[in-house]
Amino acid sequence: MKKRSIALLLAAVLVVMTFAFAACSNDTPAADETPAADDPTGEATSENTTEASSSASSDLADVQDKGQLVIGITYFAPMNYMDDNGELTGFETEFARAVCEKLGVEAVFQEIVWDSKVMELNSGNIDCIWNGMTMTDELAPQIDFSTPYMANKQVCVIRTADADTYTDLASMNGASVVAESGSAGEAAALADENLSGNFISVTAQADGLNEVKAGTSDIAVMDAVMAYSMVGEGTDFSDLTVLDVFDDSANEQYAVGFRKGSSLTAAVNTAMEELAADGTLAQIARTYGLEPRILLGE
Repeated sequence: MKKRSIALLLAAVLVVMTFAFAACSNDTPAADETPAADDPTGEATSENTTEASSSASSDLADVQDKGQLVIGITYFAPMNYMDDNGELTGFETEFARAVCEKLGVEAVFQEIVWDSKVMELNSGNIDCIWNGMTMTDELAPQIDFSTPYMANKQVCVIRTADADTYTDLASMNGASVVAESGSAGEAAALADENLSGNFISVTAQADGLNEVKAGTSDIAVMDAVMAYSMVGEGTDFSDLTVLDVFDDSANEQYAVGFRKGSSLTAAVNTAMEELAADGTLAQIARTYGLEPRILLGE
């Protein structure tokens, strides 16, 4: 009898433990369980799990299906800017539209924060970065580059009144320096001991010009393509001067940026080469005074 009582007691304990374990399992998600998309306390929300419509290998098909190539840009002349009629124009604008015509899709331009360009691309908010983007070793592991199509380099922009003060990099030691965040200009400034000591980043290259013009900064480091277009007689920055002070070994190249493994890369390369071969690219570049900088078709 005593043995039977003990057995019954053990059975009852096992039943209670089973129910308790089941209750805990129902209340607490398993460690590898993904939170619901609409769970405000989980990390897998619709905002932060935004993905491209498909893998990069199908980017071309996706773009052709939607009939649009969404292009990430910032506004700066002579690449992408608003003309006197409020219409978007510029070398990159015309070049991208010509490529899109070859692809049979519409070019759609979307303004981005330049420092967030890779995030915008990989999140699927844009299909490519096409805005005077310099090919760099830092970007190479993150995105695919098109064939380079234009030569560029970094220059310094100063007030003409300071031309006797700033003549080379050594004379700029201690001056206040600005450049666009995430740009080749920022990298050049931070890499030079004369420029890096009193450096701050700004949102856009145009902001750098405005800083120097206003006297709140002494020097803006920026793309030569933009500087020579925006600065000098007959421009809004006629009181500024461009100084070519960096070594020629630091010359750069522009390319279009795509997601890693994107099928768009080869398609855009083919279209660009066709436009170079038939003279369209040179004609567009000539309009904006950029023909000597074109690399394709040389």
